[in-house]
Amino acid sequence: MEGFAGVFVMTEIQSGKTGLSVIIVTWYSQEEIGPCLASIPNRLAGRPVEIVVVDNSLNADGTGDLIRDLYPDVDTYIPERNLGFGSGNNLGIRRSRGDCILVLNPDTVCNRVALEHCLTRIQDEPEIGLISPRLVKEDGSMDLACRRKIPNLWDGFCRASGLAGRFPRSRLCAGYNLTYLDDEETYDVGAINGAFMMGRRTVFEEVGLFDEDFFMYGDDLDLCYRFAAAGYRVVYDGRVSITHLKGTSVARDYDRMSEAIFDANKAFYLKHFNRKDRFLVRLKYGLAFGLWKWVARFRAGFRGHRRVRPL
Repeated sequence: MEGFAGVFVMTEIQSGKTGLSVIIVTWYSQEEIGPCLASIPNRLAGRPVEIVVVDNSLNADGTGDLIRDLYPDVDTYIPERNLGFGSGNNLGIRRSRGDCILVLNPDTVCNRVALEHCLTRIQDEPEIGLISPRLVKEDGSMDLACRRKIPNLWDGFCRASGLAGRFPRSRLCAGYNLTYLDDEETYDVGAINGAFMMGRRTVFEEVGLFDEDFFMYGDDLDLCYRFAAAGYRVVYDGRVSITHLKGTSVARDYDRMSEAIFDANKAFYLKHFNRKDRFLVRLKYGLAFGLWKWVARFRAGFRGHRRVRPL
C-alpha cells in the first residue's frame, strides 16, 4: 500500500527531515478517515510525510482507536474537549515538524500527482502563501467552495437568491464562486476551502495560524484574507484535483451547521471591515446577513430542499 505506513518513515520524521506535515481534524470520522489516510503517500519529493490527527470527537465513535490500530505511525491526539476546526488545526500544526503544512479534511481522498504538484509550486514560488487543487465531489461535480473571491454583499445576495446559479458565466452575478472562470486553469483567488490548504511553515509563522475565535467555518476565509493582506498569493490550481466527499462529518446536523456558516461569515466581516466597531456598520452587516439567510431559507423551502446552502 502506497499510503502512510512504515517504521523507517517515522525514524526519518524524528530526525527532522520532514518535508510535508498533513494536519487533519476529525469529528465522528471513522467511516472516511481510513480512505483519506490511505491516499496520502509516505514520501513526497524525496522526503518523508508526517500526519497529525486531532480527533475532536474525543474517540466517541472509535476514530482514534481505528487510526492507532491501522496507522500506528500517525500522530493521533485526542483532546479533552472539542476544540473546533481552527484550534484543532493550530494544535496539530504546533505538534508537526514539516517545512510545509497541509490542512486537510478527513472526508478527502488525495493522490500523489495533486500533492506533488501543489508542494512543488509552494516550494518553487515563494510569493504563493496558500494553494489548493480543484476539489471534486463524489458525483464528479466540482466543489465550488474550493475557489472564491472575498464576497461583497452583492455576491452574497446573488448566491442566496439563485442568480449565481442561473447565470454561472456572468462576472456580475457569479462572483462568489468565480464560476465564469475555467475550472481546469490556475489563477489567484480571494479564498480557498479549509478542506485543502497547503502553505510553507515559515509563512504560517509570519502571518499567524487560524483565528481561534472562529469555532467552525469562516476561519478559512479569515486565514486567506490575512495571507493576502500580508502580500502572499492565494492560488487555485485546477490542473490537478482531489476528491472531496463534502461534509460527511457535519451532514448529521446540517441545520445547526448552516446556521453556524451564516454567523461565521458575519463575524468575518465585522472583524475585517468594522475595525472601529461602529454601530451603523454592525447594523448594516446584521441586516444584510439576516436577509441573506432568509432568502436562502425561503428558496430551499420553496424548492422542497431541506438544506440551506449559504456557501
